[in-house]
Amino acid sequence: MTENARKINKPEAEWKRELTPEQYHITREAGTERPFSHPLNNEKRAGIYKCICCGQPLFSSEAKFDSGTGWPSFFQPMAENAVAEREDRSLFMRRTEVLCSQCDAHLGHVFPDGPKPTGLRYCMNGTALDFQPEGLDEQS
Repeated sequence: MTENARKINKPEAEWKRELTPEQYHITREAGTERPFSHPLNNEKRAGIYKCICCGQPLFSSEAKFDSGTGWPSFFQPMAENAVAEREDRSLFMRRTEVLCSQCDAHLGHVFPDGPKPTGLRYCMNGTALDFQPEGLDEQS
């Protein structure tokens, strides 16, 4: 969670009103979009990737790389406390789930097969992210 940020707790009915059905499924029900299906996978502009649910800055374009997996991938979050992690044993696998630290939105998973300097691959659902190009303020 970023400095001065508060934990966001909303009733599921409120999330359902605020999000599209796909955004709700991905972020609140830990869904996964099809690989290569989201435009942010191919986004090349400089900017910030924020949580679609609460707007918390999560990843910088400077940490984005083409992993070839079909999902936007990053080697580190913008701040160590921007994301939270927890063990995910669904689908008969053992993985590390990545969540927004502010609102607990499911973002994707992190794997130990990324590039230097971290060796990590934060494999995120584009549907869980909102991209703000560099140079545009939030009102644009």
